[in-house]
Amino acid sequence: MGDIFLHDLRPHAGSRFQKKRVGRGEGSGLGKTAGKGHKGANARSGGRVSARYEGGQMPLHMRIPKLRGPSAKTSMAIGPFRTYMTPINVGRLAVFAEGEVVSPETLVAKGIIKKSDERVKILAQGELDRPLTVKAHGFSAAAKRKIEAAGGTVEVL
Repeated sequence: MGDIFLHDLRPHAGSRFQKKRVGRGEGSGLGKTAGKGHKGANARSGGRVSARYEGGQMPLHMRIPKLRGPSAKTSMAIGPFRTYMTPINVGRLAVFAEGEVVSPETLVAKGIIKKSDERVKILAQGELDRPLTVKAHGFSAAAKRKIEAAGGTVEVL
């Protein structure tokens, strides 16, 4: 083994290093300004720009489109006062047999809507040739006329 010099000294393999202690004297290499440079907001306590700040550019959360208005699924009306209704046209009711009751539960069974707690509005597009009892949360005036003209009845839930 040769001579040992200071520049040859290394910690043992697998040993842990002590945490860097800033602001503990000039000899540490991180005294005085503690690695924060001179003055300015970032040298002060509570400094640093927030992670979401984009240098004055319009932030992402303000750039993306918003879902607004009464027909948006995440519109202002939430919970029991939600205004959104799932639209179903009269023509889609052709899968029901004559005299059958059409309700959110039976619409789920036929695979027309996904959940029975969805609010349903019947619209007038398409034709209806059989009498049905239709129970829904809303009806357009023309849809009501078509259902009644076919000999069916309308019931608002």
